[in-house]
Order: sequence, then C-alpha cells, then structure tokens
Amino acid sequence: MKASQFFISTLKEAPADAEVASHQLMTRAGMIKKLGAGIYSWMPMGLRVIRKIEAIVREEMNRAGAVELLMPVVQPAEFWQETERWNKMGPELMRVQDRHGRDFVIQPTSEEVVTDIARQELRSYKQLPRNFYHIQTKFRDERRPRFGVMRSREFVMKDAYSFDRDLDAAKLSYQAMAKAYRAIFDRFGLRYRAVAADSGAIGGDLSEEFQVIAATGEDAIVYCPGSDYAANMEKAEALAPSGPRSAPAKALHKTPTPGKATCADVATLLQVPLQTTVKSLVLATDETGAEGAVVRSQVWLLLLRGDHEMNEIKVGKVPGLHLGFRFATLGEIEDHFGCKPGYLGPLGLKKPVKLVVDREVAMMSDWICGANAPDFHFTGVNWGRDLPEPDAVADLRNIVEGDPSPDGKGLLAIERGIEVGHIFVLGTKYSQAMNASFLAEDGKPAYFEMGCYGIGITRLPAAAIEQNHDERGIIWPDAIAPFTVVLCPITPDRFPDVKAAAEQLYAQLLAAGVDVILDDRGERPGAMFADWELIGVPHRVTLGDRALKEGLVEYQHRRDTGATKIALADILDHLKGRLNV
Repeated sequence: MKASQFFISTLKEAPADAEVASHQLMTRAGMIKKLGAGIYSWMPMGLRVIRKIEAIVREEMNRAGAVELLMPVVQPAEFWQETERWNKMGPELMRVQDRHGRDFVIQPTSEEVVTDIARQELRSYKQLPRNFYHIQTKFRDERRPRFGVMRSREFVMKDAYSFDRDLDAAKLSYQAMAKAYRAIFDRFGLRYRAVAADSGAIGGDLSEEFQVIAATGEDAIVYCPGSDYAANMEKAEALAPSGPRSAPAKALHKTPTPGKATCADVATLLQVPLQTTVKSLVLATDETGAEGAVVRSQVWLLLLRGDHEMNEIKVGKVPGLHLGFRFATLGEIEDHFGCKPGYLGPLGLKKPVKLVVDREVAMMSDWICGANAPDFHFTGVNWGRDLPEPDAVADLRNIVEGDPSPDGKGLLAIERGIEVGHIFVLGTKYSQAMNASFLAEDGKPAYFEMGCYGIGITRLPAAAIEQNHDERGIIWPDAIAPFTVVLCPITPDRFPDVKAAAEQLYAQLLAAGVDVILDDRGERPGAMFADWELIGVPHRVTLGDRALKEGLVEYQHRRDTGATKIALADILDHLKGRLNV
C-alpha cells in the first residue's frame, strides 16, 4: 500500500470527551470517528486492525473445529420471550417494531438464534459435538457509554456456541475452546491472563475470563506470583484465618464515639487498628405472592472487618440470599436496630435478623462495632460471651493484596485488566427454555449441553493501546498493527536515488509477504515521523540521500529511542528476521 492511495487523517489534539489513552489515540490517529454516543465509524486505518484481529480469530476457531455461520442482527422477539430474556434483559436490550407492529430486538448476543438453529438441524447424538460461531455486530443500550470503543453501544463480537450430548462432552468442548483462546491471545502479542471467573446464575466452575493487563483496566485481577493461580475479584476466594479464635481479653464496654459514623473514623478516635473494627451491612430479601406483590420480607445483617469490602457475587451465593437481595430501607433498619446507619451492630436488636459473618470476623476477638445508639460503639465484643455464634459464616469479601493464595503457594497480588474474552459452560439453560433436544443413544430425547465463548473484536484494539502506548502515540504488536512496516523516504521528489531505493525495497517487502506501506506523500520528515509514531506502526525504515550515498538506511522499532544504521543490502533480511518471515 502507498500512503498516497490510502486515507491518513491524524489530529494534533484529542477530543475533549476522550477520557482514556485508547480513546484519545484512536481518534487522533484517524482510526475511529464518533457518530453518536457510543457509536463510532471505523476509518480505514482502524479497520485494518479489526480485520487482522478477525483473521487470527477465524484461523484458530477453524483449527479448533468450530464452523462459521452468520446470524442476523435483528431477531424476532418471540425467541427472546421463550427464554424470558425479553423482560429480564432490561433497558440494555434495544427493542424495535416493524411496519406491522411485530416486536424485534437488535441483538446483544445470539443464544436464542443459535439454539433455534440447533433444535431444527441437530436431531441425533450422531451429529454431536457441534460448535457454531460468527463475527457479528452487536448492540447494547449502555446507560453511560464511555472510553470510546472500550464501552460502546455498537460493537463487534465473535461469539461461539457448542452443543454436546452430556456434561462430560461439554467439558471437552470447553477445554478445546480454552486452548484455542490461549492460542488466539498468544498470537495477538499482548500480555494477558486467563482468570477463573464466576459463572453467575448458570453455576459450576467452568468459566474463564481473558484479561489484557493494563493499569487503566476496570477489572481487578487476583493472582499468585508464585503459581498459576488467577481469578477475577468476584471469584477469588478469601481463605478462613487459621484458628483457634483467641480468648476474650477485654470487657464489653459501650464507648462514646461522637460524630464518628465510619469504621475508619472510629479507629482514629480510639487509636486502634482499623482491622479491629467490624462494619454492619443490612440487606433484605422479599417473598412475593402469586401476583408479584411482596408478602413478606426478611432482614439480614452481614458483618465484615472494617477494612474489607463486600463482594456482592459471593453474598449472592449465601443460602437464603441466593435468590436475590437488596439493601434494606431506612425504615427497615430503624425498625430492627432502633438506630440510623452509622452506629449499627449485632447487639441489642429491637427485632431479630439473620446474621451472616465473614470468615475473618468469625475468628476475631475483642472487636469493635456499632452499639445501635447514635454516637456510641461497643468495644471488646466477643463471640460466645457477648452474643451467640452467627447463623452462618461465609466468604463475603473482596481479596486484598497480601492475602494467602487458595492454592497455598504464596501471597496474592492484584493488578488491573480489561476483559476481552469470556468462555463458560451454559448447561441446559437455553436448550430447556426453548425445548431444544436431540435423540440420545438410548432413543430418548435429551437437552443439549451448551457452551458459550465470546471475544470482543472491537474492544481489543483499545485494550492493546491501553497496554502499549507512550507520549508519542500507539505501539502496536506486529500481529495486529494496521501496517507492519512503514518506509519513509526523505524528500524523494528531490532525490531520485531515494525514490528508487524506496520503491525497490517496497517491492521486495511486498514479494516477501510483508504488510508494508510506503509514505510517498512528500511530507516533511518531522511531520511524517510524527504521523507514524502516533499511528504506531512497529517497524520504520528511513531512506535519505546522505545515508544512501554510504549504502545505509536507518531502522527504528517503535519502542526504540533512536535509529540504527543498517546497510541497504542487509535491510530486507534484517526486517524478515525481525518479523519471522
């Protein structure tokens, strides 16, 4: 490709609404152009990145035995009504009507459509296993689209769906996809972690997220530097402290804490470690009648150490809370505790509550909590002596740096990541809901065991940039760069030898299968270099009249601080060696 035949449009300044580096740099480099909130046009430079990502994904999915098809963006509502997601999906699901008043959705995902295909086409166990995938535009009506294409409303995703005869076979399909995903992300050339993830309402342990490591990532990744253990924050287990619990050493005392409504403020006032305080979180569950009206509510009190944060996913697995919970209302709190939030605790309740404590709190002695009276806290609180053992003990909290690893191989560390892929076993959630079955070996109908495997195609470029950029611009890995090599001749119109050498090297690189662009626009050297550093092409060769007279050109990798002089006769082999061509 020659630059004069391509479309290059760079900007010196980023738009005011660009909050993160990827949004700023993709806009400045002319890769995307905003059309509306969370909706972007992919310009030629950015589209080349997308096409390279898609090509890698296709190759590895095909190698793993998946079969590509293409499912529609617009889907009839009745399929979504079969699975009850028409109502459950909420406002993120874009609903439209045709001229006849029939309901449709602009799909955010394709479980319903692919399950309909399976129930029509896959009739026997002899046709299994089967894995269908497509690369298609999706739409989710995000409340607050932000960070450019990182969290946009319209995006492209590769989603795949496996169909198997039983759970054991589904696990094999899952493992095949896990291997394929590692091959895909290895080829992208990005630093990533495959982390254990929560499966949500589906249940089970077969769920992994693929996270690109970046300081600006929205997700917290928990890992053990001394082992292979890695999980997202929702999944990472906080182990119970080793026992036994220490015997009480302090008397229970109602201590004045005027105006100190947080654990941190109380610890500062009393000059004690924050780890000796306990926070109270009040939840409620509702029992509904036949028409959906609430007929009975149960109030729950959760206790966590003052320096720990509640993990809602873990709380949602506690028996009794697993069907759904909410934070209690102010009226419910005052009715049960006789006090407003800020001074709540488990002693001296007006009405009984279900008490669930974190594993850490269950092992604490002489701790501090609210006294259910404004401006007072209890100090020296102990289990058994001052209050009975809790109704339940569970892992309720987020991991903190330095917690022991669940595999016993060291201490946990935390880094930030951007989720770009997720694989998990669906089970029979959709096949049962849509009555999608096949004839098993015993001649009886059985529901498909399904798996789901997604990659955010248009999120990946942003994630790559968040991980790979500097003050000059983007630094692409070779595999997904819009161009792998750029040739920069200096004033070729004035120096025929420069133009001829650039054209010859360009032809040689093309013949060797290298994705090269020749900048023949005649730009001044400073402006030309600034464009390609901003765009992030990883390998640059500069050809100038003075160096050529000595038989030399200048090579510079995008990460290099300066150029290296290489003989013109050797530059082709040098580039092929760097590119493994």
